[in-house]
Amino acid sequence: MTTAWSPSSWRSKPIQQQPEYPDADHLGRVERTLAGLPPLVFAGEARELRRQFAEVTQGRAFLLQGGDCAESFAEFSATKIRDTFKVLLQMAIVMTFAAGCPVVKVGRMAGQFAKPRSAGDETIDGVTLPAYRGDIVNGIGFDEKSRVPDPERLLQAYHQSTASLNLLRAFAQGGFADLHQVHQWNLDFIANSLLAEKYHQLGARIDETLRFMRACGLSDAPQLRETSFFTAHEALLLNYEEAFVRQDSLTGGWYDCSAHMLWIGDRTRQLDGAHVEFLRGVGNPIGVKVGPSMDSEELIRLIDILNPRNDPGRLNLIVRMGADKVEAGLPRLIRAVQQEGRQVLWSCDPMHGNTMKASSGYKTRDFERVLAEVRQFFDVHRAEGSYPGGIHIEMTGQNVTECIGGSRAITEAGLSDRYHTHCDPRLNADQSLEMAFMIAETLKQLRQN
Repeated sequence: MTTAWSPSSWRSKPIQQQPEYPDADHLGRVERTLAGLPPLVFAGEARELRRQFAEVTQGRAFLLQGGDCAESFAEFSATKIRDTFKVLLQMAIVMTFAAGCPVVKVGRMAGQFAKPRSAGDETIDGVTLPAYRGDIVNGIGFDEKSRVPDPERLLQAYHQSTASLNLLRAFAQGGFADLHQVHQWNLDFIANSLLAEKYHQLGARIDETLRFMRACGLSDAPQLRETSFFTAHEALLLNYEEAFVRQDSLTGGWYDCSAHMLWIGDRTRQLDGAHVEFLRGVGNPIGVKVGPSMDSEELIRLIDILNPRNDPGRLNLIVRMGADKVEAGLPRLIRAVQQEGRQVLWSCDPMHGNTMKASSGYKTRDFERVLAEVRQFFDVHRAEGSYPGGIHIEMTGQNVTECIGGSRAITEAGLSDRYHTHCDPRLNADQSLEMAFMIAETLKQLRQN
């Protein structure tokens, strides 16, 4: 692509999945207000994540990305943020210690408010209203007033993201992530599970290692007491994203300072579309969801648009095919990328291709199919001589019953017990930890071989 890029050049391109605001002047005023507010993250932080992505791409680390399907204004609380952060720390320590592999931690947090929809409208009992597109756009209540897109919600999303980031930085750098506190990361509601016992056994081994390091005079390393934690969300509402584009004073490059990483969804990855146009020009590490409809030629063209310099830390291909489509669809894409010599980070989203509706009417996911897609993702990469670099999941630290299966065997009948999601079903802490142990063992074998 040879056309000049600017933060607003996406506005001349065809665009998908955008709300229809009734008052353009009101929207313009909010966009200008957002553009005058401090950025949420800084260019140097995005560059550091890009450096860590390069380590993953080259097989020296693993990416753990997780968090809410869609953040909520109503359920915003320090406890919710803390508990999700806890689970991500638990998952990371299981993978790091068991597999001997550094883990890059990225949260779907502090900005994951907007959701693409399969249809623009929703009909219930003969009444048709605009679809709920996330709290940043409109309300989840099924009434005409709630479903009108409101620009003021963009400002509310910014302020909630600011508060979330402040808390996440405090947790990561203020002592909460200290490896000496590994036992305190456990959540009360999984305290009596078999997974909790397995986790405590691993914690005891970590304690033993820390005692040995202390005896050797190595206990003051900052890496033991703090961690790096980054944020990401889908760059869906481009007027919001444009408001946070800043030119870095050190490098002169442009960065979207609404998050450290942004990604393009499977519904908005058109080669000539606005979302690809916008993200090709910012210096953040970026992701692209790769669904079963992606063909090899399209993928290579997309890679060349988004990563023309073939930088190994730039592009994360987030594969989301479904447990019954990975073995048929993924090998040809890996071969095309290898044949063309493209440097990309491959990660697995085992959630979105495995969504179904239970007989009770609840949208859910079968945890066994989720695990099956992860296993197939690893198996295909092993067979193709490629590196499976990461996992991308919708999860929460809350004690929810949204996905069936797992060690506690949530059933379809039990979905209604604690079904709290505003959009897609999430793994709870127990299921997330079970997945972490499975990935850790697979990574360990992979790295040994």
